[in-house]
Amino acid sequence: MSPTVPREPETLKRLIIHEVALLRAAAGRSAGVRPRPAAPDGADAPTACACGGSPDRSHSCADGGEGHDPWACVCAALPAVPVSAALLAPVTGEDGRTEDFVIRAGNHVRSAAWLEAPDQQVGRRLREVRPGVDGTGLLDSLTEVLRTGRALRGFPVDYTERRPDGLHRAKLLYDAASCSGQVLVTWRPAHDPAELMSLEAQYIATMGWARFDLLSGETTWSEGLCAIFRTPPGRPMSLLGLCDAVLFDDVPRWGRLLRALLDGEEPPGSDIRFTVNGDVRTLHVIGRPVISTDGLPWALHLIARDLTSVIHGRQRLAATRRQTERLREEAAAEHRVASALREALLPRHSSEIARLGYAVAAAYLPVEEDAAVGGDWYKCRALPDGRILLAIGDACGHGIAAVARMAQQRHALAGLAHTPDSDAGQLTTWLNELVCADASAETATAVIGHLDHDRRLVWACAGHPAPLLLHGGAATALDTRHRGPLLGLLPGETYAVDEVALERGDLLLLYTDGLVERRGEDLEDGIDALRAILADCAGRDARQTLDAVVAHYADDSLEDDTCLVAVEVL
Repeated sequence: MSPTVPREPETLKRLIIHEVALLRAAAGRSAGVRPRPAAPDGADAPTACACGGSPDRSHSCADGGEGHDPWACVCAALPAVPVSAALLAPVTGEDGRTEDFVIRAGNHVRSAAWLEAPDQQVGRRLREVRPGVDGTGLLDSLTEVLRTGRALRGFPVDYTERRPDGLHRAKLLYDAASCSGQVLVTWRPAHDPAELMSLEAQYIATMGWARFDLLSGETTWSEGLCAIFRTPPGRPMSLLGLCDAVLFDDVPRWGRLLRALLDGEEPPGSDIRFTVNGDVRTLHVIGRPVISTDGLPWALHLIARDLTSVIHGRQRLAATRRQTERLREEAAAEHRVASALREALLPRHSSEIARLGYAVAAAYLPVEEDAAVGGDWYKCRALPDGRILLAIGDACGHGIAAVARMAQQRHALAGLAHTPDSDAGQLTTWLNELVCADASAETATAVIGHLDHDRRLVWACAGHPAPLLLHGGAATALDTRHRGPLLGLLPGETYAVDEVALERGDLLLLYTDGLVERRGEDLEDGIDALRAILADCAGRDARQTLDAVVAHYADDSLEDDTCLVAVEVL
């Protein structure tokens, strides 16, 4: 072929037509003229039939009697039939209807190793030698052939027979034609074992094969290739038809493969895309030319494997990997943002607080190891009037959205806390109004209080667990009879305060509910357990106490983020 590879289908098709025409012309010149041998004059007629029987035995058929000429009987042709064949005569009942057939002659071909050859069944009825034939419709079909004269082609029969070595089953295809008041019938396996294994291999591997006879133009496709291209069996596509089915961008690749084959080469396989009923399918195609003694390729063999599902699987895997990487990057970015927010929003403790007579330690325990911060927060800072603002809260949710709500509430409280002469109840009331006014906000809990220079805690509570007080070696929860509803729940709610006197050595522990709340367990049991842990920390400072509490819960499965603040009275 031309060294130039066509890049569009029509040019490739013209090139194939040209090369095949040259090939046929060359093959015709090399073939020459071969005379057909003639029968010798005066040859004697054979004295025995083609199957080996003698005229005395009436050619192994049921036509007995004087004057029977086995060579004039149609059964004489049966030995030439390569599949099981028999001549059947109808058996009529009293009503004149055909009720069975008798086998008048048969050849020696077995359709299955466990079935008798037809010539061993001569003189017997079809229902006798095929006892399960009644339920197959074969008798009716043969009767119809006898009545109408129309041939029967490829009539399928699933036949099962019990033999001494067990049950056997075969699927047989019957062909039949009317013959002078009788029926000539042939049958063969639908598939022999080799064909069945070939079909199974094709379907399992989603592959098929094709043979293109370049001299005769005959094209043969396997069932597997017909299934890939969704063409009816027995209607394969030609080489030119495949050129029309190739995706336009893959025409050069298809052209290189065909050019090499027509040049008598065995090219490496190639992945080529074809359009099949509107779908694009990727096939791995390999080929081999069939070379004659004159060195010319007179046929092409192609084997194609459908890689479409593999390609789609790889594409889905790549897409999943890209999505996973994108989510990983987003999670990492969110982690970095949350970490930065945590550093900005969860404060360090100033030396000014220590000068006012208090020591503070804080910790944050996320429910997920990779989460830097959630909706839990605290605030501890000295105010211009000499008091210390002490607050802890929990904005509903996790992640960046909860961080945003937490930041709004915490910064709002920081601004409100500078209002002259405001107490903890007023701050909580104002913060509730801000949360209620935000349509996108969710509820939150909080404890807001002031520590003054007289060692007093004046505090308000909005649905939050009460702080624990460690005093004299005993840990108790502060009285919450003044506690109000969650922030954002009831607009116009006024929050009350309570006052607690503190002494040197006392320690307050403020915490969010993630530390004590467990699914299926009573909240009071969780609080009692925390009180016992805190009581065991008597005599330790704020940092040591907080470290001991965190260590105790380190192996516990937290179900929510947790924030803790320990305040020691110096």
